Amino acid sequence: MHVMWRNWAGNQSMTPAAVEHPASVDEVSRVVKEAAAAGRRVKAIGSGHSFTGIGLTDGVLVQLDRVDQLVSADADTGRVVVQGGLPLWRLNALLAERGLGLTNMGDVDRQTVTGAICTGTHGTGRDSGALATQVLAMELVLADGSLLTCSREENPDVFAAARVSLGALGIVTSVTIQAEGAFLLTADEQPMPLLDVVDDFERHVAENEHFELYWFPHTDLALTKRNNRTSGPAKPLSTARKVVEDEVLSNGFFEATCRIGKAFPAAIPRINRAVSKALSARTYTDAAPQVFTAKRRVRFKEMEYAIPRSELPGVLRELRTLPERHGQRISFPVEVRVAPADDITLSTASGRDTAYVAVHVYKGTDEKPYFDAVEALMGTVGGRPHWGKLHSLAAEQLRERYPRFEEFTALRDRLDPERRFTNAYLDRVLGA
Repeated sequence: MHVMWRNWAGNQSMTPAAVEHPASVDEVSRVVKEAAAAGRRVKAIGSGHSFTGIGLTDGVLVQLDRVDQLVSADADTGRVVVQGGLPLWRLNALLAERGLGLTNMGDVDRQTVTGAICTGTHGTGRDSGALATQVLAMELVLADGSLLTCSREENPDVFAAARVSLGALGIVTSVTIQAEGAFLLTADEQPMPLLDVVDDFERHVAENEHFELYWFPHTDLALTKRNNRTSGPAKPLSTARKVVEDEVLSNGFFEATCRIGKAFPAAIPRINRAVSKALSARTYTDAAPQVFTAKRRVRFKEMEYAIPRSELPGVLRELRTLPERHGQRISFPVEVRVAPADDITLSTASGRDTAYVAVHVYKGTDEKPYFDAVEALMGTVGGRPHWGKLHSLAAEQLRERYPRFEEFTALRDRLDPERRFTNAYLDRVLGA
Protein backbone atom coordinates (compact mmCIF):
# COMPACT_ATOMS: atom_id res chain seq x y z
CA MET A 1 0.00 0.00 0.00
CA HIS A 2 1.32 3.45 -0.92
CA VAL A 3 2.28 5.52 2.13
CA MET A 4 0.87 9.05 1.82
CA TRP A 5 2.44 10.62 4.90
CA ARG A 6 5.61 10.16 6.95
CA ASN A 7 6.85 12.06 9.99
CA TRP A 8 10.06 14.12 10.22
CA ALA A 9 12.04 11.29 11.81
CA GLY A 10 10.79 8.77 9.26
CA ASN A 11 9.69 6.22 11.88
CA GLN A 12 5.91 6.81 11.59
CA SER A 13 3.79 6.59 8.46
CA MET A 14 0.17 6.31 7.44
CA THR A 15 -2.18 5.98 4.49
CA PRO A 16 -5.43 7.68 5.52
CA ALA A 17 -8.68 6.98 3.75
CA ALA A 18 -9.00 10.69 2.90
CA VAL A 19 -7.01 13.90 3.30
CA GLU A 20 -8.70 17.25 3.85
CA HIS A 21 -7.25 20.77 3.76
CA PRO A 22 -10.00 22.95 5.26
CA ALA A 23 -9.58 26.71 4.85
CA SER A 24 -11.81 27.84 7.73
CA VAL A 25 -13.28 26.73 11.03
CA ASP A 26 -16.61 26.08 9.28
CA GLU A 27 -14.85 23.75 6.86
CA VAL A 28 -13.15 21.92 9.73
CA SER A 29 -16.58 21.46 11.30
CA ARG A 30 -17.98 20.15 8.02
CA VAL A 31 -15.13 17.64 7.66
CA VAL A 32 -15.73 16.29 11.16
CA LYS A 33 -19.49 16.00 10.61
CA GLU A 34 -19.01 14.19 7.30
CA ALA A 35 -16.49 11.81 8.86
CA ALA A 36 -18.93 11.04 11.67
CA ALA A 37 -21.70 10.34 9.18
CA ALA A 38 -19.39 7.94 7.33
CA GLY A 39 -18.28 6.27 10.58
CA ARG A 40 -14.67 7.37 10.10
CA ARG A 41 -12.13 8.55 12.63
CA VAL A 42 -10.51 11.97 12.25
CA LYS A 43 -7.04 13.25 13.13
CA ALA A 44 -5.52 16.67 12.65
CA ILE A 45 -1.81 16.66 11.84
CA GLY A 46 0.80 19.36 12.18
CA SER A 47 4.32 19.34 10.79
CA GLY A 48 5.10 15.76 11.83
CA HIS A 49 7.69 16.45 14.50
CA SER A 50 6.30 13.89 16.94
CA PHE A 51 8.16 10.59 17.12
CA THR A 52 5.10 8.67 18.32
CA GLY A 53 2.00 7.67 16.37
CA ILE A 54 -0.03 10.42 18.06
CA GLY A 55 -1.16 11.91 14.74
CA LEU A 56 -1.75 8.75 12.72
CA THR A 57 -5.11 7.71 11.32
CA ASP A 58 -6.65 5.26 8.86
CA GLY A 59 -9.65 7.57 8.57
CA VAL A 60 -9.74 11.26 7.63
CA LEU A 61 -6.50 13.21 7.95
CA VAL A 62 -7.05 16.93 8.53
CA GLN A 63 -4.15 19.15 7.56
CA LEU A 64 -4.48 22.67 8.96
CA ASP A 65 -2.03 24.24 6.50
CA ARG A 66 -4.78 26.61 5.29
CA VAL A 67 -5.91 27.49 8.82
CA ASP A 68 -2.61 29.21 9.54
CA GLN A 69 -3.09 32.93 10.08
CA LEU A 70 -2.23 35.42 12.78
CA VAL A 71 -5.72 36.70 13.60
CA SER A 72 -4.78 39.56 15.91
CA ALA A 73 -1.94 40.87 18.05
CA ASP A 74 -2.38 43.58 20.66
CA ALA A 75 0.96 45.27 21.26
CA ASP A 76 -0.32 46.87 24.49
CA THR A 77 -1.67 43.77 26.23
CA GLY A 78 0.43 41.13 24.44
CA ARG A 79 -2.69 39.09 23.66
CA VAL A 80 -2.22 37.23 20.40
CA VAL A 81 -4.83 35.14 18.58
CA VAL A 82 -3.46 32.61 16.11
CA GLN A 83 -4.95 29.83 14.04
CA GLY A 84 -3.85 26.31 14.91
CA GLY A 85 -1.99 25.50 11.70
CA LEU A 86 0.46 28.42 11.92
CA PRO A 87 4.06 27.15 12.24
CA LEU A 88 6.03 28.52 15.17
CA TRP A 89 8.78 29.94 12.97
CA ARG A 90 6.23 32.05 11.12
CA LEU A 91 4.56 33.07 14.37
CA ASN A 92 7.92 34.26 15.72
CA ALA A 93 8.51 36.36 12.59
CA LEU A 94 5.01 37.88 12.68
CA LEU A 95 5.31 38.72 16.37
CA ALA A 96 8.73 40.31 15.87
CA GLU A 97 7.27 42.60 13.20
CA ARG A 98 4.87 43.85 15.88
CA GLY A 99 7.47 44.20 18.64
CA LEU A 100 6.28 41.07 20.44
CA GLY A 101 7.68 37.66 21.35
CA LEU A 102 6.95 34.41 23.20
CA THR A 103 8.09 34.18 26.81
CA ASN A 104 9.69 30.77 26.29
CA MET A 105 9.88 28.07 23.64
CA GLY A 106 11.66 24.87 22.70
CA ASP A 107 14.72 24.58 20.49
CA VAL A 108 12.73 23.54 17.38
CA ASP A 109 10.37 25.98 15.65
CA ARG A 110 9.05 23.85 12.79
CA GLN A 111 5.97 22.60 14.67
CA THR A 112 2.53 24.10 14.23
CA VAL A 113 1.00 26.02 17.12
CA THR A 114 -1.62 23.31 17.75
CA GLY A 115 0.85 20.44 17.49
CA ALA A 116 3.36 22.05 19.83
CA ILE A 117 0.81 23.00 22.46
CA CYS A 118 -1.21 19.79 22.46
CA THR A 119 1.84 17.50 22.85
CA GLY A 120 3.32 19.56 25.69
CA THR A 121 6.31 20.98 23.78
CA HIS A 122 8.63 22.89 26.10
CA GLY A 123 11.98 24.58 26.38
CA THR A 124 13.85 25.15 29.60
CA GLY A 125 12.93 27.74 32.21
CA ARG A 126 13.38 28.49 35.88
CA ASP A 127 10.13 30.47 35.98
CA SER A 128 8.49 29.86 32.59
CA GLY A 129 7.02 26.55 31.50
CA ALA A 130 5.86 24.84 28.32
CA LEU A 131 4.23 26.71 25.46
CA ALA A 132 0.86 25.51 26.76
CA THR A 133 1.33 27.58 29.95
CA GLN A 134 1.29 30.75 27.80
CA VAL A 135 -2.20 29.93 26.45
CA LEU A 136 -5.11 32.10 27.58
CA ALA A 137 -7.95 30.60 25.54
CA MET A 138 -8.62 27.93 22.93
CA GLU A 139 -11.22 27.13 20.29
CA LEU A 140 -11.96 23.47 19.48
CA VAL A 141 -14.12 21.71 16.95
CA LEU A 142 -15.70 18.84 18.87
CA ALA A 143 -16.68 15.36 17.70
CA ASP A 144 -20.18 16.48 16.71
CA GLY A 145 -18.78 19.36 14.66
CA SER A 146 -19.77 22.03 17.17
CA LEU A 147 -17.38 24.78 18.24
CA LEU A 148 -16.33 25.18 21.87
CA THR A 149 -14.26 27.97 23.36
CA CYS A 150 -12.53 27.62 26.69
CA SER A 151 -10.43 29.68 29.09
CA ARG A 152 -10.01 29.98 32.84
CA GLU A 153 -13.39 31.74 32.92
CA GLU A 154 -15.29 29.88 30.19
CA ASN A 155 -15.46 26.07 30.34
CA PRO A 156 -12.50 25.98 32.76
CA ASP A 157 -12.61 22.19 33.06
CA VAL A 158 -12.03 21.86 29.33
CA PHE A 159 -9.33 24.54 29.40
CA ALA A 160 -7.40 22.68 32.11
CA ALA A 161 -7.19 19.63 29.88
CA ALA A 162 -7.26 21.02 26.35
CA ARG A 163 -3.95 22.84 26.62
CA VAL A 164 -2.20 19.45 26.50
CA SER A 165 -4.94 17.37 24.93
CA LEU A 166 -2.96 14.94 22.71
CA GLY A 167 -5.58 15.69 20.05
CA ALA A 168 -8.03 13.51 22.00
CA LEU A 169 -10.68 16.13 22.77
CA GLY A 170 -11.15 17.90 19.45
CA ILE A 171 -9.36 19.82 16.72
CA VAL A 172 -7.81 23.03 18.04
CA THR A 173 -8.47 25.69 15.42
CA SER A 174 -7.55 28.85 17.33
CA VAL A 175 -5.38 29.74 20.32
CA THR A 176 -5.05 32.95 22.33
CA ILE A 177 -1.51 33.31 23.65
CA GLN A 178 -0.06 35.73 26.20
CA ALA A 179 2.95 37.17 24.44
CA GLU A 180 5.11 40.06 25.66
CA GLY A 181 7.37 42.76 24.33
CA ALA A 182 10.23 41.43 22.22
CA PHE A 183 13.42 40.95 24.23
CA LEU A 184 17.08 40.02 23.87
CA LEU A 185 18.79 37.04 25.44
CA THR A 186 22.46 36.59 26.18
CA ALA A 187 23.56 33.01 25.62
CA ASP A 188 26.56 31.83 27.61
CA GLU A 189 27.75 28.37 26.56
CA GLN A 190 30.51 26.63 28.48
CA PRO A 191 31.87 23.06 28.59
CA MET A 192 32.12 21.76 32.18
CA PRO A 193 32.81 18.43 33.89
CA LEU A 194 29.49 16.58 34.04
CA LEU A 195 29.67 15.65 37.71
CA ASP A 196 30.46 19.26 38.67
CA VAL A 197 27.29 20.36 36.89
CA VAL A 198 25.27 17.59 38.54
CA ASP A 199 26.54 18.45 42.01
CA ASP A 200 25.70 22.13 41.54
CA PHE A 201 22.61 21.75 39.37
CA GLU A 202 20.17 23.64 41.61
CA ARG A 203 22.49 26.64 41.80
CA HIS A 204 22.78 26.78 38.02
CA VAL A 205 18.99 26.69 37.71
CA ALA A 206 18.46 29.29 40.42
CA GLU A 207 20.96 31.74 38.91
CA ASN A 208 19.72 31.57 35.32
CA GLU A 209 16.36 32.17 33.65
CA HIS A 210 17.01 29.33 31.20
CA PHE A 211 19.61 26.65 31.97
CA GLU A 212 20.25 23.42 30.10
CA LEU A 213 23.02 20.94 29.48
CA TYR A 214 24.08 18.50 26.79
CA TRP A 215 26.21 15.49 27.65
CA PHE A 216 27.81 13.07 25.20
CA PRO A 217 27.68 9.49 26.55
CA HIS A 218 31.08 7.83 27.12
CA THR A 219 32.57 11.19 28.17
CA ASP A 220 32.89 13.23 31.36
CA LEU A 221 32.15 16.62 29.81
CA ALA A 222 28.88 18.51 29.42
CA LEU A 223 28.08 21.60 27.38
CA THR A 224 26.10 24.00 29.57
CA LYS A 225 23.95 26.81 28.20
CA ARG A 226 22.62 29.79 30.15
CA ASN A 227 20.13 32.15 28.50
CA ASN A 228 19.31 35.35 30.36
CA ARG A 229 17.50 38.56 29.42
CA THR A 230 19.51 41.67 28.78
CA SER A 231 18.84 45.26 27.80
CA GLY A 232 21.48 44.90 25.10
CA PRO A 233 23.08 45.85 22.91
CA ALA A 234 22.65 42.89 20.57
CA LYS A 235 25.91 41.10 19.77
CA PRO A 236 24.89 38.21 17.53
CA LEU A 237 27.31 35.64 16.20
CA SER A 238 28.95 36.69 12.98
CA THR A 239 27.50 35.10 9.86
CA ALA A 240 30.74 33.22 9.27
CA ARG A 241 30.89 31.84 12.81
CA LYS A 242 27.23 30.88 12.75
CA VAL A 243 27.70 28.99 9.49
CA VAL A 244 30.80 27.19 10.76
CA GLU A 245 29.49 26.30 14.23
CA ASP A 246 25.76 25.80 13.70
CA GLU A 247 25.71 24.46 10.15
CA VAL A 248 29.09 22.86 9.43
CA LEU A 249 29.89 21.52 12.92
CA SER A 250 26.49 21.02 14.59
CA ASN A 251 24.87 19.58 11.48
CA GLY A 252 27.30 18.61 8.70
CA PHE A 253 30.22 17.34 10.79
CA PHE A 254 27.92 15.80 13.38
CA GLU A 255 26.03 13.93 10.66
CA ALA A 256 29.34 12.55 9.41
CA THR A 257 30.41 11.36 12.86
CA CYS A 258 26.99 9.72 13.39
CA ARG A 259 27.33 7.84 10.11
CA ILE A 260 30.80 6.63 11.08
CA GLY A 261 29.49 5.55 14.48
CA LYS A 262 26.59 3.70 12.92
CA ALA A 263 28.97 1.81 10.62
CA PHE A 264 31.59 1.23 13.35
CA PRO A 265 29.88 1.31 16.78
CA ALA A 266 33.11 0.48 18.60
CA ALA A 267 34.47 3.86 17.49
CA ILE A 268 31.66 5.87 19.11
CA PRO A 269 33.30 6.38 22.54
CA ARG A 270 36.48 7.70 20.91
CA ILE A 271 34.47 9.95 18.58
CA ASN A 272 32.40 11.33 21.46
CA ARG A 273 35.48 12.06 23.54
CA ALA A 274 37.08 13.88 20.62
CA VAL A 275 33.89 15.88 19.98
CA SER A 276 33.46 16.81 23.65
CA LYS A 277 37.07 18.00 23.92
CA ALA A 278 36.50 20.20 20.87
CA LEU A 279 33.58 21.99 22.54
CA SER A 280 34.39 25.64 23.10
CA ALA A 281 32.84 28.45 25.12
CA ARG A 282 30.94 31.19 23.36
CA THR A 283 28.77 34.14 24.37
CA TYR A 284 26.41 36.11 22.18
CA THR A 285 23.32 38.32 22.48
CA ASP A 286 20.44 38.15 20.03
CA ALA A 287 16.66 38.31 19.69
CA ALA A 288 15.08 35.62 21.86
CA PRO A 289 13.88 33.33 19.03
CA GLN A 290 17.42 33.25 17.61
CA VAL A 291 18.74 32.08 20.98
CA PHE A 292 15.96 29.69 21.95
CA THR A 293 15.90 27.79 18.65
CA ALA A 294 18.44 25.90 16.57
CA LYS A 295 18.52 24.21 13.19
CA ARG A 296 18.13 20.43 13.49
CA ARG A 297 19.11 18.82 10.19
CA VAL A 298 20.48 15.52 11.52
CA ARG A 299 17.59 13.04 11.74
CA PHE A 300 17.17 11.00 14.92
CA LYS A 301 14.69 9.24 17.20
CA GLU A 302 14.07 10.54 20.70
CA MET A 303 12.72 9.57 24.09
CA GLU A 304 12.22 12.17 26.82
CA TYR A 305 11.09 11.74 30.39
CA ALA A 306 9.92 14.35 32.88
CA ILE A 307 11.03 13.57 36.42
CA PRO A 308 10.77 15.37 39.77
CA ARG A 309 13.58 17.91 39.69
CA SER A 310 14.91 16.76 43.05
CA GLU A 311 15.59 13.33 41.52
CA LEU A 312 17.74 14.62 38.66
CA PRO A 313 21.23 14.35 40.25
CA GLY A 314 20.72 10.70 41.14
CA VAL A 315 19.25 9.90 37.73
CA LEU A 316 22.15 11.54 35.89
CA ARG A 317 24.70 9.64 37.97
CA GLU A 318 22.96 6.39 37.00
CA LEU A 319 22.58 7.46 33.38
CA ARG A 320 26.26 8.36 33.17
CA THR A 321 27.30 4.70 33.29
CA LEU A 322 24.17 3.13 31.82
CA PRO A 323 25.39 2.61 28.22
CA GLU A 324 28.57 0.85 29.31
CA ARG A 325 26.70 -1.33 31.81
CA HIS A 326 24.40 -2.47 29.02
CA GLY A 327 27.12 -2.87 26.40
CA GLN A 328 25.72 -0.02 24.29
CA ARG A 329 27.44 2.66 22.20
CA ILE A 330 25.49 5.93 21.95
CA SER A 331 26.57 8.73 19.60
CA PHE A 332 23.84 11.32 20.36
CA PRO A 333 24.00 13.64 23.38
CA VAL A 334 21.64 13.58 26.35
CA GLU A 335 19.74 16.86 26.83
CA VAL A 336 18.63 18.11 30.25
CA ARG A 337 16.16 20.98 30.79
CA VAL A 338 13.82 22.22 33.53
CA ALA A 339 10.32 23.66 34.01
CA PRO A 340 8.30 24.87 37.01
CA ALA A 341 5.16 23.06 38.12
CA ASP A 342 1.99 23.92 36.19
CA ASP A 343 -1.75 23.28 36.54
CA ILE A 344 -2.47 21.54 33.22
CA THR A 345 -4.12 18.14 33.62
CA LEU A 346 -1.77 15.99 31.50
CA SER A 347 1.21 18.30 31.28
CA THR A 348 4.43 16.47 32.06
CA ALA A 349 5.10 19.20 34.66
CA SER A 350 1.62 19.01 36.16
CA GLY A 351 1.84 19.62 39.89
CA ARG A 352 5.61 19.33 40.29
CA ASP A 353 8.85 21.16 39.51
CA THR A 354 10.30 19.15 36.69
CA ALA A 355 13.56 18.16 35.03
CA TYR A 356 13.51 16.76 31.51
CA VAL A 357 15.99 14.13 30.37
CA ALA A 358 16.00 13.47 26.63
CA VAL A 359 17.93 10.66 24.96
CA HIS A 360 18.41 10.15 21.22
CA VAL A 361 19.73 7.70 18.65
CA TYR A 362 20.79 8.39 15.09
CA LYS A 363 18.30 7.54 12.32
CA GLY A 364 18.36 3.91 11.26
CA THR A 365 19.71 2.79 14.64
CA ASP A 366 17.80 0.29 16.78
CA GLU A 367 16.73 2.45 19.71
CA LYS A 368 15.00 -0.25 21.73
CA PRO A 369 17.85 -1.58 23.94
CA TYR A 370 18.97 1.92 24.98
CA PHE A 371 15.49 3.39 25.33
CA ASP A 372 14.25 0.40 27.32
CA ALA A 373 17.10 0.76 29.80
CA VAL A 374 16.54 4.51 30.13
CA GLU A 375 12.79 4.04 30.51
CA ALA A 376 13.32 1.55 33.33
CA LEU A 377 15.56 4.06 35.12
CA MET A 378 13.01 6.85 34.71
CA GLY A 379 10.29 4.57 36.06
CA THR A 380 12.09 4.31 39.40
CA VAL A 381 11.38 8.02 40.02
CA GLY A 382 7.87 8.23 38.56
CA GLY A 383 8.98 9.59 35.20
CA ARG A 384 6.36 10.85 32.76
CA PRO A 385 7.07 10.42 29.03
CA HIS A 386 6.78 13.31 26.60
CA TRP A 387 3.59 12.68 24.63
CA GLY A 388 5.26 13.26 21.28
CA LYS A 389 8.38 11.18 21.93
CA LEU A 390 8.95 7.44 22.01
CA HIS A 391 7.99 5.39 25.05
CA SER A 392 6.26 2.09 25.81
CA LEU A 393 3.92 3.05 28.66
CA ALA A 394 0.18 2.43 28.56
CA ALA A 395 -2.81 3.82 30.44
CA GLU A 396 -2.27 1.45 33.39
CA GLN A 397 1.14 2.93 34.21
CA LEU A 398 0.31 6.50 33.22
CA ARG A 399 -2.73 6.56 35.49
CA GLU A 400 -0.37 6.03 38.43
CA ARG A 401 1.93 8.87 37.37
CA TYR A 402 -0.73 11.52 36.73
CA PRO A 403 -2.93 12.36 39.74
CA ARG A 404 -5.50 13.97 37.38
CA PHE A 405 -5.53 11.19 34.77
CA GLU A 406 -9.13 10.17 35.51
CA GLU A 407 -10.21 13.80 35.27
CA PHE A 408 -8.91 13.89 31.70
CA THR A 409 -10.43 10.58 30.62
CA ALA A 410 -13.81 11.54 32.11
CA LEU A 411 -13.76 14.74 30.05
CA ARG A 412 -12.80 12.73 26.97
CA ASP A 413 -15.76 10.42 27.59
CA ARG A 414 -18.04 13.47 27.65
CA LEU A 415 -16.62 15.31 24.63
CA ASP A 416 -15.82 12.35 22.39
CA PRO A 417 -17.87 9.37 23.56
CA GLU A 418 -17.65 7.65 20.16
CA ARG A 419 -13.87 8.15 20.00
CA ARG A 420 -14.00 10.11 16.76
CA PHE A 421 -10.49 11.49 17.44
CA THR A 422 -8.78 8.36 18.68
CA ASN A 423 -6.12 6.14 17.13
CA ALA A 424 -3.92 3.25 18.27
CA TYR A 425 -1.55 5.49 20.23
CA LEU A 426 -4.34 7.24 22.14
CA ASP A 427 -6.05 3.91 22.83
CA ARG A 428 -2.80 2.73 24.41
CA VAL A 429 -1.97 5.79 26.53
CA LEU A 430 -5.52 6.84 27.49
CA GLY A 431 -7.45 3.60 27.23
CA ALA A 432 -9.93 2.70 24.52
